[in-house]
Amino acid sequence: QVQLVESGGGLVQAGGSLRLSCAASGLTFSSYAMGWFRQAPGKEREFVAAISRYGRVMDYEDSVKGRFTTSRDNAKNTVFLQMNSLKPEDTAVYSCAASLSSVRSGRLSRLTAYDYWGQGTQVTVSS
Repeated sequence: QVQLVESGGGLVQAGGSLRLSCAASGLTFSSYAMGWFRQAPGKEREFVAAISRYGRVMDYEDSVKGRFTTSRDNAKNTVFLQMNSLKPEDTAVYSCAASLSSVRSGRLSRLTAYDYWGQGTQVTVSS
């Protein structure tokens, strides 16, 4: 049974930082590209970032470029999202997801590219 479990969310002031983790089990982690998505109240789930199977290629949504960094540790079956210079508009539930597609395919910004999803962790940024 595949499980993706996010952690590291919380309440932070604008300008602060958080580091999210997503621990995977039940799958061959290095076979999957990993993505991060977020969903704010009343809004559609949106793409945040993706990382290739071995961490060599990343892709980011424009509004987080230069502030967020995704990385992975395949030995620990974990993917990370370092979020700096947080803004109130970053407030959302953040979820990780696993995909057999490659970052270079250009598909990883789409929800339908992903095979497995975590439950999400709440990030709240106060002004």
